[in-house]
Amino acid sequence: MSKTTKQMLGELGEKLVVKRCRCPKCKRERTLRLLPKNFKCADVVCDFCGYLAQVKTSSVSDITVPPKKLISAAWKPQEERMKAGIYFPLFLVLVNDRAKAVYYLSADLQSPEMFIKRKPLSSTARRAGWLGFYYDLEAVEEALVRLI
Repeated sequence: MSKTTKQMLGELGEKLVVKRCRCPKCKRERTLRLLPKNFKCADVVCDFCGYLAQVKTSSVSDITVPPKKLISAAWKPQEERMKAGIYFPLFLVLVNDRAKAVYYLSADLQSPEMFIKRKPLSSTARRAGWLGFYYDLEAVEEALVRLI
Protein backbone atom coordinates (compact mmCIF):
# COMPACT_ATOMS: atom_id res chain seq x y z
CA MET A 1 0.00 0.00 0.00
CA SER A 2 1.40 3.42 -0.91
CA LYS A 3 1.96 6.06 1.74
CA THR A 4 0.12 9.36 1.87
CA THR A 5 1.90 12.69 1.62
CA LYS A 6 1.29 13.24 5.35
CA GLN A 7 2.77 9.85 6.22
CA MET A 8 5.86 10.57 4.13
CA LEU A 9 6.22 13.99 5.78
CA GLY A 10 5.96 12.37 9.23
CA GLU A 11 8.59 9.77 8.36
CA LEU A 12 10.92 12.48 7.07
CA GLY A 13 10.68 14.27 10.43
CA GLU A 14 11.18 11.12 12.46
CA LYS A 15 14.24 10.12 10.43
CA LEU A 16 15.72 13.61 10.80
CA VAL A 17 15.35 13.48 14.60
CA VAL A 18 16.87 9.98 14.79
CA LYS A 19 19.78 10.94 12.54
CA ARG A 20 20.62 14.42 13.83
CA CYS A 21 19.42 14.80 17.44
CA ARG A 22 21.07 13.72 20.66
CA CYS A 23 19.01 12.13 23.39
CA PRO A 24 17.86 15.07 25.58
CA LYS A 25 18.15 12.93 28.72
CA CYS A 26 21.51 11.12 28.46
CA LYS A 27 23.02 13.46 25.82
CA ARG A 28 24.36 10.56 23.75
CA GLU A 29 24.56 10.84 19.99
CA ARG A 30 22.87 8.38 17.64
CA THR A 31 20.94 6.51 20.35
CA LEU A 32 17.41 7.59 19.33
CA ARG A 33 15.49 4.86 17.52
CA LEU A 34 12.09 4.75 15.85
CA LEU A 35 9.35 2.95 17.73
CA PRO A 36 6.94 0.68 15.83
CA LYS A 37 4.15 2.44 13.91
CA ASN A 38 1.03 3.14 16.00
CA PHE A 39 2.94 3.10 19.30
CA LYS A 40 0.71 5.34 21.41
CA CYS A 41 1.93 8.88 22.17
CA ALA A 42 5.61 8.34 21.31
CA ASP A 43 7.66 7.93 18.16
CA VAL A 44 11.27 7.59 19.31
CA VAL A 45 13.11 5.90 22.16
CA CYS A 46 16.72 6.19 23.31
CA ASP A 47 18.19 2.69 23.19
CA PHE A 48 20.62 3.65 25.98
CA CYS A 49 18.46 5.32 28.66
CA GLY A 50 14.89 4.49 27.56
CA TYR A 51 13.86 8.12 26.98
CA LEU A 52 10.61 8.41 24.98
CA ALA A 53 9.50 11.36 22.84
CA GLN A 54 6.87 12.35 20.30
CA VAL A 55 7.83 13.70 16.84
CA LYS A 56 5.50 15.95 14.85
CA THR A 57 6.37 17.29 11.41
CA SER A 58 4.79 20.22 9.63
CA SER A 59 5.31 21.76 6.22
CA VAL A 60 5.65 25.55 6.63
CA SER A 61 6.72 28.53 4.55
CA ASP A 62 9.07 29.86 7.25
CA ILE A 63 10.96 27.36 9.44
CA THR A 64 11.81 30.10 11.96
CA VAL A 65 8.14 30.53 12.92
CA PRO A 66 6.47 27.52 14.58
CA PRO A 67 2.77 27.11 13.74
CA LYS A 68 0.22 28.35 16.29
CA LYS A 69 -1.40 24.93 16.46
CA LEU A 70 -0.44 21.49 15.29
CA ILE A 71 -2.72 18.58 14.52
CA SER A 72 -1.90 15.45 16.45
CA ALA A 73 -3.19 11.95 17.12
CA ALA A 74 -5.95 10.25 19.13
CA TRP A 75 -7.43 12.14 22.06
CA LYS A 76 -8.22 9.22 24.40
CA PRO A 77 -4.63 7.93 24.95
CA GLN A 78 -3.43 11.53 25.40
CA GLU A 79 -6.23 12.33 27.86
CA GLU A 80 -5.49 9.17 29.90
CA ARG A 81 -1.81 10.06 30.17
CA MET A 82 -2.59 13.67 31.13
CA LYS A 83 -4.90 12.48 33.92
CA ALA A 84 -1.98 10.37 35.18
CA GLY A 85 0.39 13.37 34.90
CA ILE A 86 2.38 11.79 32.06
CA TYR A 87 3.58 14.00 29.23
CA PHE A 88 5.96 13.07 26.42
CA PRO A 89 8.56 15.56 25.19
CA LEU A 90 7.98 16.85 21.69
CA PHE A 91 10.35 17.18 18.76
CA LEU A 92 8.74 19.58 16.28
CA VAL A 93 10.19 19.29 12.78
CA LEU A 94 9.43 22.14 10.37
CA VAL A 95 10.22 21.71 6.68
CA ASN A 96 9.90 23.61 3.43
CA ASP A 97 11.48 23.35 -0.01
CA ARG A 98 14.69 25.06 1.14
CA ALA A 99 15.36 24.04 4.73
CA LYS A 100 14.50 22.00 7.82
CA ALA A 101 14.41 22.90 11.51
CA VAL A 102 13.94 20.84 14.67
CA TYR A 103 12.48 22.35 17.82
CA TYR A 104 12.17 20.69 21.21
CA LEU A 105 9.57 21.04 23.96
CA SER A 106 10.33 19.41 27.29
CA ALA A 107 7.59 17.41 29.01
CA ASP A 108 8.12 19.56 32.13
CA LEU A 109 6.88 22.63 30.25
CA GLN A 110 3.65 21.06 29.02
CA SER A 111 0.23 21.47 30.63
CA PRO A 112 -3.28 20.20 29.91
CA GLU A 113 -4.23 23.59 28.45
CA MET A 114 -1.98 23.09 25.43
CA PHE A 115 -3.90 19.98 24.32
CA ILE A 116 -7.16 20.85 22.59
CA LYS A 117 -9.69 18.14 21.82
CA ARG A 118 -10.97 18.22 18.22
CA LYS A 119 -14.52 17.63 17.08
CA PRO A 120 -15.33 13.98 16.34
CA LEU A 121 -15.08 12.94 12.69
CA SER A 122 -18.40 13.11 10.86
CA SER A 123 -20.68 10.12 10.44
CA THR A 124 -19.64 9.89 6.78
CA ALA A 125 -15.90 9.73 7.54
CA ARG A 126 -14.02 6.45 7.18
CA ARG A 127 -13.36 6.51 10.95
CA ALA A 128 -16.64 8.12 12.01
CA GLY A 129 -16.68 9.46 15.56
CA TRP A 130 -12.90 9.30 16.00
CA LEU A 131 -11.52 12.03 18.30
CA GLY A 132 -8.16 13.66 17.84
CA PHE A 133 -6.45 16.69 19.36
CA TYR A 134 -4.35 19.74 18.56
CA TYR A 135 -1.24 21.01 20.24
CA ASP A 136 -1.73 24.72 21.05
CA LEU A 137 1.86 25.77 20.37
CA GLU A 138 1.04 29.43 20.92
CA ALA A 139 0.63 28.58 24.62
CA VAL A 140 4.23 27.27 24.80
CA GLU A 141 5.87 29.36 22.09
CA GLU A 142 8.57 30.72 24.44
CA ALA A 143 9.43 27.22 25.67
CA LEU A 144 10.27 25.78 22.24
CA VAL A 145 14.04 25.42 21.80
CA ARG A 146 15.51 25.21 18.32
CA LEU A 147 18.00 22.34 18.02
CA ILE A 148 18.69 22.36 14.26
